[in-house]
Amino acid sequence: MMKQIPSSKTGGLVRRSALAVAIVSALGISMPGFAQDQEGSLQLEEVIVTATRREQTLQEVPMAITAFTGAELAALQADNLDSIQGAVPNLNLVQGRGSNSSVNAFIRGVGQPDALQSFDPAVGIYVDDVYMSRIQGAMFKLYDVERVEVLRGPQGTLYGKNTPGGAIRLITHTPGQEFEARAGVTFGDYSRFQAAGYLSGPLSDNFAMSLSVLYDERDGFVTDPVTGREYNDEDTTVARLKARWDVSDDVNIVFAADYSDEDVALTLGRAEAAIVSIDLGTGLPVIRQLAPTGEWNFESQTSFTGDEGQKVENSGLSMTINWEINDQLSFKSITASRELDADLYIDIDATEWELGDVFVGIDQEQFTQEFQLLGDNGSNVNWVAGLYYLNEEIPSHQYADADDWLLFNGFPVDAFRTIDDDLETTSYAAFGQVDWTFADRWTLGLGIRYTDEDKDYFRTTSLFSNVLGDSDPQFQFNDSDNWSSWTPTVTLDYAMSDNTHLYGRLAKGFKSGGFNGRANTPADQSAFEPEEVWTLEFGAKTSMADGRLQANYAVFWSQYDDFQARVSLGEGLDATFPVLNAAELDIAGAEVELVWVPVDPLQLSAQVGYLDSKYGAGGFSGADGIPDEPAFSPEWTMRYAGIYTIDLSGGGTLNFGADAQFRDEMQLSVENTPALVQDSYWVFNGWVNWTSADQHWSLTGGIKNATDEVYKTEGQDFRSVANVQTGYYGDPQTWTVTMEYRY
Repeated sequence: MMKQIPSSKTGGLVRRSALAVAIVSALGISMPGFAQDQEGSLQLEEVIVTATRREQTLQEVPMAITAFTGAELAALQADNLDSIQGAVPNLNLVQGRGSNSSVNAFIRGVGQPDALQSFDPAVGIYVDDVYMSRIQGAMFKLYDVERVEVLRGPQGTLYGKNTPGGAIRLITHTPGQEFEARAGVTFGDYSRFQAAGYLSGPLSDNFAMSLSVLYDERDGFVTDPVTGREYNDEDTTVARLKARWDVSDDVNIVFAADYSDEDVALTLGRAEAAIVSIDLGTGLPVIRQLAPTGEWNFESQTSFTGDEGQKVENSGLSMTINWEINDQLSFKSITASRELDADLYIDIDATEWELGDVFVGIDQEQFTQEFQLLGDNGSNVNWVAGLYYLNEEIPSHQYADADDWLLFNGFPVDAFRTIDDDLETTSYAAFGQVDWTFADRWTLGLGIRYTDEDKDYFRTTSLFSNVLGDSDPQFQFNDSDNWSSWTPTVTLDYAMSDNTHLYGRLAKGFKSGGFNGRANTPADQSAFEPEEVWTLEFGAKTSMADGRLQANYAVFWSQYDDFQARVSLGEGLDATFPVLNAAELDIAGAEVELVWVPVDPLQLSAQVGYLDSKYGAGGFSGADGIPDEPAFSPEWTMRYAGIYTIDLSGGGTLNFGADAQFRDEMQLSVENTPALVQDSYWVFNGWVNWTSADQHWSLTGGIKNATDEVYKTEGQDFRSVANVQTGYYGDPQTWTVTMEYRY
């Protein structure tokens, strides 16, 4: 991002600019940093991204991409990955249903909300270019993060195993030859306490190491009014060790190890519809609980009475080798292994009734290897070619208690189901892309990727009941399948001037098929087919008003085929949960991102997204036969923000920031359950920061959801089991105070 400041501004502006840079380095909350051009004019520093596997400025990349530096993440008061949700047009990124650590991510109406291990994500999440196979455990803490890049639209050529919706890339700090240290503490309401530290520096002339640690705890937002116990809390510890070894002038190796441990209580929502059991003897419904009225007060009951909660351990090791073979050729190898151990208790109905008391135990392991060969002829051709391999194994053990679901002539029917399954995925890919500047200011990009994926799945399930009898096993199956796809990308980039880039992009994304992780009968065991997305995008990236106004635009059209939709059919003993390949989706939209510096101390920004997502010919209808609308696809998303800087001379610098975020009405279930619809709403946030003149100390106070807006972000639709329709909500109003020291 480049914003020029006329050279006629002197003295005070230079001083304020220098202080703004100081705040960026000290805390990361301020206007972005400045640099001087050859004429002496002050400009905002360019943001360098690696979205195309090579370094480019954000304004040069011919695709819709939003990048957040440390400064911008701090201005968002970004603790977790979902903190970026409002700041990216047409992005819906929230905490997954019933889980503190899973991610529900949709970009431009393309995503996968189900965290069950048999579903792959449709939006790829990467940490230092290592693909995360599970959305469970992907709610990363944004500490020790240098940059976040959000690539919108299919990334079928250069990224991972499957990224039909887009990619979210977290790039962490790599240690260098300068010593760095920082430590901070945060306090807030709900007994919030966070302690964090970072230490980085050289151990020799060619070896540097860094260590970051963070501990975050908070009381729960949700209270059981009967027992007084709190839920939806926070208790997480994360650590990352990273080292860079400069083997020679041409070769360096980066080692990384990360670990996170989460041990929290249940994540509860609210039962949004009446809870209804079935009497098998009379065939009549029995109302256990009426539908709620009015706004939720963050109180819910649960049938869990012990210390059941959610424990998640997520760890990884990686080694990246960078070799500059010569001036025109380089090589990169990324080798990584990851493990996810999760013991998750979930009360899907969020009531005192035992209707969906679920345990899910996952022991996931993945290994990935990627090779890249990159070329640059020094004039008009850049290219990359590569190979990718992934192997993932996910055995799991699950059980569900539903003793209050069925009755027989008024007497309860015990129902206890166990499930054991094992999924192994092996994915191979070869890819390449060439960018050719074939004429003055014109660049053509051609990319292609071939993906071949095998899945082997085994499942057994048993039902134990005092009335229905025991079956061991009730049902089991073992199946395997293979899917493959060619995914091309074509881009045409025209640099109209140094300040204006126009581009067109056609890209295909692919996500392989799979097997139903909720199949309890032969009718549900069929494999579901892959998803494919074609997107045509036109965009412009511009800088105006002597660099004080940056405006980026995009319009797009997508054809999304065979969305993998889990639905809920039948009721009572006839309840099933098949996975259907829903009808084609026709998606169109537009996006605008603006940054403007009208006067020197003030920066204004806006992000606006418009989305028209609908099912194609024939539509899609669930169990009720009523045509449905695509879920997690609000028509409008908007954010408006401002940052104002005051120079206190020898007393340091004050910064004030505020933003307003709007999200349109949105369906929270694939089948458009009436109780799981969120009306449009606004959320307001603000902060104030003081940084000392020597740049060592900073003090920040912030408030999120200032008006205490109550709004749903997710929904659990199991209508075939006691009419369960559970809504999960965004955080209530919270405040924090942070003190940090940097050396």
